[in-house]
Amino acid sequence: MLTVDLRSLGLRNGDRVLDLGCGEGRHLHAMYYDAKVHAVGVDLGFDDVVKTRQGFERYPDVSANEGQSFSLAVGNALSLPFEDDTFDKIVCSEVLEHIPDYRAALDEIERILKPGGTLAVSVPRYWPEWICWKLSPEYHNTPGGHVRIFNAGGLQRDIENTGMHFFRRHWAHGLHSPYWWLKCLRWNHRDTWLPIRLYHRFLVWDLMKRPLLTRILEKFFDPLMGKSVVLYFLKRPTI
Repeated sequence: MLTVDLRSLGLRNGDRVLDLGCGEGRHLHAMYYDAKVHAVGVDLGFDDVVKTRQGFERYPDVSANEGQSFSLAVGNALSLPFEDDTFDKIVCSEVLEHIPDYRAALDEIERILKPGGTLAVSVPRYWPEWICWKLSPEYHNTPGGHVRIFNAGGLQRDIENTGMHFFRRHWAHGLHSPYWWLKCLRWNHRDTWLPIRLYHRFLVWDLMKRPLLTRILEKFFDPLMGKSVVLYFLKRPTI
């Protein structure tokens, strides 16, 4: 389930790409199999890094192909172990809402992105997220939970202030917002309440089968109530 549109990243063979806050590796795996890239995944959680590694092991080994490799590390977005101007592309998806000092993370991203490089950032969209917060305090008060609700325009300006040039915005996962509203409505029974279990089954079916009807519905609902907003930037070349 991808949030970022890889076409907007413009992956090219030989690129060095970073998935910052890779989780279980959904975007890292997608980038790795989309082009012959040097893919790096970083996450604060060791267990997530392990699952990302296992995800690579489930697919045929293409690491022997010239110009293609991956590496994984546990790391903090506020102090990344990379030199300046290291990566051609960076994805930071559903991460910044967990970081109290997110502007420091943006400064680190700008530091390690090459001039002319592309950044894709996604965060929960304001009003679907606001509903979740109102329905359930536990939704965002759990350890490692969301510490803020972003206004997309404000986040865009924050990233532009680091020296980035904004070029695209879109929304994603319009069919997922009602699922999260149901979970927040019955937070203490989110694993057992039948409507939630049925909706989850529908989302898994949709992910695996990708039927035309739900693709059309998603195109319609993404701009209206997409759970995530995705922003794309270019780092201004050095003059």
